Amino acid sequence: MTTSTQSMTDLMHARKSVRKYKAGVSIPQETLAKILTDATSAPSSSNTQPWRFLVFQDQELKKELRGLAYNQEQLETSSAVIAVLADTEMYTRSEEIYSATCEQGFMPRDVAEKMIENTINLYKNAPKETVKNIVHYDAGLISMQILLLAKERGYDTVTMGGFDKVKFAERFELPANEVPVVLIAIGEAAEPARGTSRMPLERIVKFL
Repeated sequence: MTTSTQSMTDLMHARKSVRKYKAGVSIPQETLAKILTDATSAPSSSNTQPWRFLVFQDQELKKELRGLAYNQEQLETSSAVIAVLADTEMYTRSEEIYSATCEQGFMPRDVAEKMIENTINLYKNAPKETVKNIVHYDAGLISMQILLLAKERGYDTVTMGGFDKVKFAERFELPANEVPVVLIAIGEAAEPARGTSRMPLERIVKFL
């Protein structure tokens, strides 16, 4: 797969939600891994990086996903499906994250220790619904990066929140602290995506 260099603005406008995919297109696992690695540059609350992923390439499993997502055919026909999950106990990895930040020279040790303490105390004692909202937001940030990185490499995508998340969690034996957020189908478009309108800026922005 070869792509031309595009500006970020070009990529954002070129990316469309595609629901019809070419059959028989295989995306190398290393390409999917690279997309996800690059996507983890996304920001997150207190740098807790709550995103987790399941990547589906097996055809039978993708067919199962279609059944869990109200028969959306792109889950079966796309080359792969990335399930974006959010870890509501993300703060338990604070020591690992901030120690690595310190070791890589981005933060003094004393600052890292303070950040570890503050992060654990903040999220451990926060209401569960608050933490869930935070990790959902962070999962949304990285999901958008996945869509753009895929487009940069010549692949099309569509993101779906419409699936039975309870059954998904049960089927794939997710721990209680990992909640499914969206499914992202990725592949090569079999037909052009439909364009969509956008509201004019004056309808959505107020400059103060």
